[in-house]
Amino acid sequence: MLKKRIIPCLDIKDGRTVKGINFVDIRDAGDPIELATRYVQEGADELVFLDITATVEKRETLAELVENVARAIDIPFTVGGGIQAIADVRRIIAAGADKISLNSAAIKRPELIREIAGEFGSQCVVVAMDVKCIDGRWKVFVKGGREETEWDAIEWAKKAVSLGAGELLLTSMNNDGTKKGFALDITQAICKAVNVPVIASGGAGSKEDFEKLFQETDATGGLAASIFHYNELPIPELKSYLKTKNIPIR
Repeated sequence: MLKKRIIPCLDIKDGRTVKGINFVDIRDAGDPIELATRYVQEGADELVFLDITATVEKRETLAELVENVARAIDIPFTVGGGIQAIADVRRIIAAGADKISLNSAAIKRPELIREIAGEFGSQCVVVAMDVKCIDGRWKVFVKGGREETEWDAIEWAKKAVSLGAGELLLTSMNNDGTKKGFALDITQAICKAVNVPVIASGGAGSKEDFEKLFQETDATGGLAASIFHYNELPIPELKSYLKTKNIPIR
């Protein structure tokens, strides 16, 4: 069994770390370099950096900030937001990212997944999926959760992996920021539908939420933001708890 990963997420807006609820009500959460440094010291397994307004503002990811964060950490580092082409990937990898995250651009032109995987390898390509349950169906959203697509969540997951995605980052918009637990049903449905690691995001509020995620789904990673940013649940405390539940943790 793959050891489970605890992954903090830095949502970046105007060079600051921010956090919202259900993708709105954004508030400041601190300096990204200070937070990144703290997470390495606390034992985070990986770090995700998402420039949440790059696509909407039609601009490139903040490469200089990526470089500064990369310099401060020594754990796997995934960067997303505004990546539209191979040239963007080169720039972000050169700045220090280990993996890149695609969302809106992959929906707009799915072949981009194949192109990036062909040049950099599938292990470099994370496809991020923002999904929302509407009338009993999980649909995929883009542009920071602002725009609904025609894609069913499970069908898009299968398509992304068939094109070369090496990992999926699944965020439930219904659960995001609510601290009421992960969306276990859709997480497990997607884990069963694909043969690559799935990171679950959206809804983490307690140690027990991570325990349920890892015991009731095949997700290999649990991602959270506000409970880590505001020190409501320190990573060492979470990892110690999960070990007492015999959950294999890195």
